[in-house]
Amino acid sequence: MRILIVLAWGIAFSTRAVAAQTDEQSVDQLFAAYESAGSPGCSLGVIRDGVFIYSKAYGLASLELAVPLAPSSVFYMASVSKQFTAASIVLAAEQGLLSLDDDIHKYFPELPDYGQPITLRQMLHHTSGFRDYLGLLQLSGRNIEDVHTTAEVIDLISRQKALNYTPGSEYVYSNTNYFLLAQVIKRATQKPLSVFAEENIFRPLGMSHTRFYDDRSVVVPGRVAAYGSGKNGGFSVDWSSNFDGVGDGGLMSSVDDLLLWDRNFYENKLGKGTLVKELLTRGVLSNGKQIDYALGLQVSNYRGLPTVEHGGALFGYRTEILRFPEQRFSVICLCNLSGANTGGLSRGVADIYLKAALQPARVTKNGEVKSAAPEADVLGKYQNPRDHSEVLFSVAGDTLLVDGLNLKHVGAHKYDTPYGQSIVFESVNGTMKATVRDGDNIWFEGMKLKPLHLREDALTEFAGEYTSAELVATYKLTVENGNLMLHYGWNPELKLEPLVLDEFSMGEQLGTAVFHRDAKHHISSLSAYSGRIRDVKFERVH
Repeated sequence: MRILIVLAWGIAFSTRAVAAQTDEQSVDQLFAAYESAGSPGCSLGVIRDGVFIYSKAYGLASLELAVPLAPSSVFYMASVSKQFTAASIVLAAEQGLLSLDDDIHKYFPELPDYGQPITLRQMLHHTSGFRDYLGLLQLSGRNIEDVHTTAEVIDLISRQKALNYTPGSEYVYSNTNYFLLAQVIKRATQKPLSVFAEENIFRPLGMSHTRFYDDRSVVVPGRVAAYGSGKNGGFSVDWSSNFDGVGDGGLMSSVDDLLLWDRNFYENKLGKGTLVKELLTRGVLSNGKQIDYALGLQVSNYRGLPTVEHGGALFGYRTEILRFPEQRFSVICLCNLSGANTGGLSRGVADIYLKAALQPARVTKNGEVKSAAPEADVLGKYQNPRDHSEVLFSVAGDTLLVDGLNLKHVGAHKYDTPYGQSIVFESVNGTMKATVRDGDNIWFEGMKLKPLHLREDALTEFAGEYTSAELVATYKLTVENGNLMLHYGWNPELKLEPLVLDEFSMGEQLGTAVFHRDAKHHISSLSAYSGRIRDVKFERVH
């Protein structure tokens, strides 16, 4: 009998080992593109019950030095940093040094009075209305890769005469919130965020290779360089050692260290016990609607399973921590190539390991995801008339693309993104409308634009100089060879594309210019709209 039991145990163990090996081979296939010689790549950690069940790195940490990536490689984490800033705020509140319901003006009296309080809690949930400072830097003609002191950024934020919306009424992601929260830590605790987080998070958890990078002169052992797509199929350098702002970003960490952070969500070792609950508390708008954004974390679901996640993207770094709390399963994916889709890769890993628990992917009648070419009538540029944001739907082969993401065709005029959002196209009074949803939340809703061509004599009335006191910047518009051209700072000139009456696209980085007319119907000013920024005024210089 004992021999039979041992034999059965051995067979079961062998079966599990074979299954694990098969899963690992499937994961390796997901990352096969980064295994080619001389390629940047990704560091991966797959966690179940607080331990790695698979950990591997693909590609190079440095093309110049031919150093391979490893799970110990230190990446710039970009917006994944926000959950650590939020954790610092919660821990400081536990210590009685601040309150999440404090008005930001308690710590920043130099900010304008916008007519009502803006709480730290609203900032944590991105419901404050603050314009995004990275976008403001770009609109002002400054390069975000250059050195920008904290004082310079605070001055820029303090110059904003208006908010995007009434605090608490909307959710719009803005890096300004977490940049200011880092400074709240400094002003409330008398310690920079880097020191406070080291003392209260990194050291207690044993995260010895994790830090907030607030001094660009510091050498970071194991730091990974980042790359973008270069000429002739090669790669170009895409990272900056000048960028040392923290709060909204600035964290340096590794897959190995982030395992320790992931464990803490199940057995909290930090503070007085409120941390995890606070971090996972979703925001609530003033109308009572709950949003998916908690404190530096997105609380959502994927194929029927609850998820907690956040991604990051700056320069050539792409990062993602995706957690399935009910399964005690997490995927950490850190890449040093701008084209890497860490969110999609992480979900692909989850598809492999959680296939028995996940709901089936959206399928057609024959049981397979439809791969037919997208409908021709969905292609083109769409604009949300409320915030003037634009989305371009294009095609590559038989795949619909948006923001570089491949969309799955799941039905007539219906598509899914790799992140689980749904996109539905419908005809409204003969014009195609696109709606992008994530559960009950609408991310984008806009109408398809018809091509607009203006003659040179129509463009000349927009020419001239426009100045913004909020940005300390001047835009000069000229008409050259039948095109309206924008000159700003020392940047290359840009050709503006007409969208609708008195509106022009200034390109992906700058957004949309909306011109205003006076009582005599003459162009008197323009407003800049750029994703997370609304209605920055430029007055025409006469």
